[in-house]
Amino acid sequence: MKTDDLIASLSADTPQQQTPPRRAFAIAIVIGAIIAGGAFMLTLGPRPDFMHAIQTLRFDFKFVVTLVLAISALLVARDMARPEVRRSRMRPLLLAAPILLILAVALEMMVVPSDLWMPRLIGHNMRFCTTMIPVFALGPLALLLWAFRRGAPENPARAGAVAGLIAGGIGAAFYAAHCFDDSPLFVATWYTLAIGAVTALGAFLGSRFLRW
Repeated sequence: MKTDDLIASLSADTPQQQTPPRRAFAIAIVIGAIIAGGAFMLTLGPRPDFMHAIQTLRFDFKFVVTLVLAISALLVARDMARPEVRRSRMRPLLLAAPILLILAVALEMMVVPSDLWMPRLIGHNMRFCTTMIPVFALGPLALLLWAFRRGAPENPARAGAVAGLIAGGIGAAFYAAHCFDDSPLFVATWYTLAIGAVTALGAFLGSRFLRW
């Protein structure tokens, strides 16, 4: 039996009452964001000067880069849930967040004296950052893996990794509202490590639970 025939056969055998993948992803994002937001408000909450900070470019940029990452990864994920898609056309969008971050770091290093680079990179709460972002991402990650199971991803580990990118972006966006370290040097280092940990966890869980 050819691969296309096998996929068609599996699709025909899929129970009609099963939640369609796109709807499942919408549910996962909404409920996952609610869970992450609830965990955020119960543990950290916004920084005291949030209303003032939101008027500054560095603070706002943290939300831009984390949400761009989550949205671009979500577009890729919706393609990957379909077994006939081996390579999503949306994959180049995953470069958007890293490019924005690289440009922001370059600008930071141009306008900030070099003796301040290391203090801004280290920041004040790097351990807290790398702990809380994964914590806030756990709920969205679990729901996104559930959404992937409504489909049939061709590469389970890769699908899990993309779920981790989305969840990590969501968790980082919430943490950013509390974080006092607004430098792109800090974001590029510690947010990236935290999101990378969620991505690795997603890849591991995907390889175990998304096989079909």
